[in-house]
Amino acid sequence: MATTTPPSETVVAEVRPGEYGAKVIAVEPGGAEFAPLHERHGRPGQLLWTWLSPNLEFATVFLGVLATGIIGLSFWQAVLAILVGTGLGSLTHGVLSSRGPRYGVPQMVLSRIPFGWFGNALPAGLNAVIAGIGWFAVNSVSGALALNSLTSVPAWLCLLVVVAAQILIAFFGHNLVQAFERYAAPVLALIFAIACVITFVKADYSAPGAGAGVGGFLVIVGATFGYAAGWNPYAADYTRYLPPDVSRVRTGLSAGLGVFLSCLVLELAGAASTSILTEAGLNPTTAFTSHLGTVVGDLTLLAIALGAVAANAINIYSGALSFTAMGFSIPLKAARALTALAFGVLGLIVAFLGLHDISSYENFLLVISYWIGPWLGVYLVDWYLRRGHRVDGFLFDRRHRPLAGWVSMLVGIVVSVWLFADQTLYVGVVPERWPAFGDIAFFVGFLVAGVLYAAIHSVERGREPADAVLVTPAG
Repeated sequence: MATTTPPSETVVAEVRPGEYGAKVIAVEPGGAEFAPLHERHGRPGQLLWTWLSPNLEFATVFLGVLATGIIGLSFWQAVLAILVGTGLGSLTHGVLSSRGPRYGVPQMVLSRIPFGWFGNALPAGLNAVIAGIGWFAVNSVSGALALNSLTSVPAWLCLLVVVAAQILIAFFGHNLVQAFERYAAPVLALIFAIACVITFVKADYSAPGAGAGVGGFLVIVGATFGYAAGWNPYAADYTRYLPPDVSRVRTGLSAGLGVFLSCLVLELAGAASTSILTEAGLNPTTAFTSHLGTVVGDLTLLAIALGAVAANAINIYSGALSFTAMGFSIPLKAARALTALAFGVLGLIVAFLGLHDISSYENFLLVISYWIGPWLGVYLVDWYLRRGHRVDGFLFDRRHRPLAGWVSMLVGIVVSVWLFADQTLYVGVVPERWPAFGDIAFFVGFLVAGVLYAAIHSVERGREPADAVLVTPAG
């Protein structure tokens, strides 16, 4: 006798424990659970500051330096590449951020809809490691070097100071992170605005570049996309506490503009700075500030250190959320806070190992987009295919175990990197044969994973309810 798939199911939400509300100096309880409706607060406009501050730091500047000083683009080629890459990454960030208020969960919990309860361990695990340890280490090094240049205090001690501040903010949680970004934003914006104006005035825009060609152009499009889209797996983490009835357009626009404006200006400043003659042998942060004069240069070094803290407070907080979103049972009220502390210690160790090797920036900035492209392809295609259906129940449905998400993402990563990656660690089949082709692995990964997901999902969709409704526990 034939069986029919039930039209819908009801799933009980895992609600974040404890009382938190809008308290700033309080440890946020729980982990990646549903944010209770009675504790929702804030306005969409705050997201502009939330996403301005973490990009007002040296890693953003270094992307521009990479474009003209290392890859060899002319300034105007770099402008176009930066506009395309940053624009695309900021657009997807805004789109993903807009979904947070309605569902009230972190971004990597929303990822369970296409990936399932267990399959979601792939993107959530990658994000936990890359955010909580990788990006944390990279930004900590730049902040420590800036503080070292400013104070002449040993670099290792500067690193300890920077890391301690970052861990403290992330340990307390969402509200303190948001408050810190809000108050850091005007300070960072003012200092970097002055530094950027001086850089743009002194720069030489006539340099033709080293002939990087289309390949070099695509490398920078990929790097700038990867940098902006690197925030995408965190998007809903900072919108899930907003009331569910806030404007989705304002939410997405505020988040996307925060990423776009900060990345665009500082990346262009970095690209322009390489045409200004500076003293040889300086560490990268000192080299960028050497033409600014003593007062502005010192203020910029201070801003670089502060910007590193702003970026890493978000990295370690979201890295800890992603870890708790992997589905592990951590029966502790402070699960997320203790996870943030653990990631901070691991990130500190990695940062110490790379404290005197800033060359790791280039490979890291290029590699980061390789997994985000396929993940985005799966996530956005699923969002489209499930339009008109209730999907919130899949967020906490342990029986929801589709193959389509993680299989498509894995295939997208492998195929795109194997064929199209072009960097110092590995050169893919296509750019190895045609060096001028460049690196389009992020685009290919997005398309391959998205198309494959649509095909596998069409086969799997009859095995589970089309709608899954989320309800909160009684009482």
